[in-house]
Amino acid sequence: MKIITYNVNGIRSAMTKGWLSWLQATDADVICLQEIKATPDVLTDLFLVEQMGYQHYWYPAEKKGYSGTAIFTKHTPKHVEYGCGIEDFDREGRNIRVDFEDISVMSVYFPSGSSGDERQVFKYRFLDEFGEYLNQLKWAYPKLVVCGDYNICHKPIDIHNPKSNANSSGFLPEERAWMDMFCESGFIDSFRHMNKEPHNYSWWSFRANSRAKNLGWRIDYNMVTKELEQAIKRAAILPEARHSDHCPVLLELDVAI
Repeated sequence: MKIITYNVNGIRSAMTKGWLSWLQATDADVICLQEIKATPDVLTDLFLVEQMGYQHYWYPAEKKGYSGTAIFTKHTPKHVEYGCGIEDFDREGRNIRVDFEDISVMSVYFPSGSSGDERQVFKYRFLDEFGEYLNQLKWAYPKLVVCGDYNICHKPIDIHNPKSNANSSGFLPEERAWMDMFCESGFIDSFRHMNKEPHNYSWWSFRANSRAKNLGWRIDYNMVTKELEQAIKRAAILPEARHSDHCPVLLELDVAI
């Protein structure tokens, strides 16, 4: 089973940059999208997605042109869950989940706190409340993959300049401590499970030619419950895909759907 998470920073913008050709070439089983910034009714090329064999499920934000998540899948889920039941998170379309017979896959878009103190407070509340939601969820769905843009670099190896970013949202001690607790609660960072090398990033600022210099942050994850640890076959970041300021992150699992 091939799963890809991708913050597309606007699905319509990504489509103008050849995203549909990339989608066809990847031939993934499940694509988890974040920051779609659109509703499916405004997309004229969705029939091409369907021609590739994908069913698509959308959870846009109430605010137009903002946030939102979606999942494309080549396998019919037995259930689709929209949101987490926490109203102000769900208004922003923060997460959607598909359940198959033996595995569940979620696309989640964690808030950013970089725009100011108010959103940083919102982010901390999301970490607390959504984190508890995931801890409860993994008991009901023990084979769970939580894909998405977490907007957090976990370790110094995950950011190009940890010293100068020590006080930056996304690398704050409280955020990194939450990632520690999340992993200790029974989730595995599939990329780090398979790759220990530095300089692997999934997001780059548009400023200062950061992507060309590989001055990035690793903030996109495919986290899996420990029950799936032995099923992890491959994990990779795909920086050659350039439809967004993020790039896709791949996970291959040896599981039946």
